[in-house]
Amino acid sequence: VLINEAKKEAGEITPAELKAMFEDEKSVIILDVRETEQRAEGYLFDDFVSVNTVSITRGNLEWEVQEKIQDKSIAVVTYCRNGGRGALSAQTLKKMGYKNVKNLKGGIQDWAKAGYSVKTGLGVTKLDIKD
Repeated sequence: VLINEAKKEAGEITPAELKAMFEDEKSVIILDVRETEQRAEGYLFDDFVSVNTVSITRGNLEWEVQEKIQDKSIAVVTYCRNGGRGALSAQTLKKMGYKNVKNLKGGIQDWAKAGYSVKTGLGVTKLDIKD
């Protein structure tokens, strides 16, 4: 229930919409709120632009975000593994005064399922994720 409320309150962006922002060279910060060990799965990657990623675990968000993202008007897209923590994070950021925040619907899993690239320790790859 809390996650569904957060998704409604914060709003979501689809992987295709985020990819379009990259292609249009829109200024956006990608906020990875996954736990440290989950980051080994890889990061969102775009073949054409440098993705500006900030990593703050959900548990440390309120303490670290104002130092790492000082401009409260810049576009911020939160993401996690499958969308729940990202939605809660986006909701929290809005409550903290960030004006242009959305959550990546389905997190990095839906990004990969859409066929978009993920950067891992092995380089850039496309993952074949089955439900």
